[in-house]
Amino acid sequence: MPDLTNHILVFTRAGALLVAFPLFSATNIPVQLRVALAALCAFLIAPLLPPSHIDHLTLWGLLRLMFVEVSVGLLLGLVCRLVFFAVEFAGGIATNEMGLSLATVFNPSSGSAMGAPSMVLYWLAIMILLSCNLHHWMIAAFKNSYVWVPVGAAHLSQPLLYDIIQRTNQLFRIGVQIAAPLIAVSFVITIVFSTLSRAVPQMNVFSDSFSVRTLAGMAVFGLTCNLMAQNIQNYLQRIPSDLQKVAQLLGHG
Repeated sequence: MPDLTNHILVFTRAGALLVAFPLFSATNIPVQLRVALAALCAFLIAPLLPPSHIDHLTLWGLLRLMFVEVSVGLLLGLVCRLVFFAVEFAGGIATNEMGLSLATVFNPSSGSAMGAPSMVLYWLAIMILLSCNLHHWMIAAFKNSYVWVPVGAAHLSQPLLYDIIQRTNQLFRIGVQIAAPLIAVSFVITIVFSTLSRAVPQMNVFSDSFSVRTLAGMAVFGLTCNLMAQNIQNYLQRIPSDLQKVAQLLGHG
């Protein structure tokens, strides 16, 4: 019975993690696949954990334990997804600076429409995640989370709250840093056309700047994709250590 309970509780935490995980939370990913992956994680990790002592627990106590595990999994999944939120924010900035706000594309991963630059950066981040085998390191970090947060041992604390708030605040800085080349080009174009409007008052600066802004933005976006990919990779590589740090804060609440 304890072994079965361990499997169920690990399955609960892993399933909640996959619900918020950037790749497997996509609406076009079958639910059966997420369930199978969560069951596989439980099959591999649960035998390594000490037996759960639940003889004294009632049904409501067991449900409370499962709720705690779901909350831990969702929080860890949110930490994994924060970088992708920053990438989508950077793509939104790039879309606005390039004047492509009306050229939206449906993203099956999030189930919403986003600009073409946002879509490019989002799938660029997914490819970097898979090509660098970071998903394997995330699974290892998830397994190590039981060292810091055993089953039912999660606690909320003020340091954990401050850490999550700080990570959320960094989203805007990361997004601006990724989209910095496009912001700089857009600023230069604005200055140039502002100067032209003073020199040639008859010029329709508002309409004439659209084509220049779009062409220059697309050129800079293509030329700086390698730089943006390096920035995205730097932040993606921090996810496993971020998972372990959040797990430590959960376990020492």
